[in-house]
Amino acid sequence: MNHTYEVLVDIKEYLEPTTNNCHKETTRYEIDAQSRQTADYMAKLQARTDHPQGIEYDVRVTRLLK
Repeated sequence: MNHTYEVLVDIKEYLEPTTNNCHKETTRYEIDAQSRQTADYMAKLQARTDHPQGIEYDVRVTRLLK
């Protein structure tokens, strides 16, 4: 049975490879999955797709929505 999980992903990405300036943001996803582990994995894949220049992805499942 699938559930909908709220997942927050903290993303750190460098704006230019030659500088030390980085951009940090948190993105919220609603993921349909059978378990928290699956939701965690799917959110990380989605964050990597949305932010391909990211160097760090901190994923946390915050709550079960339904």
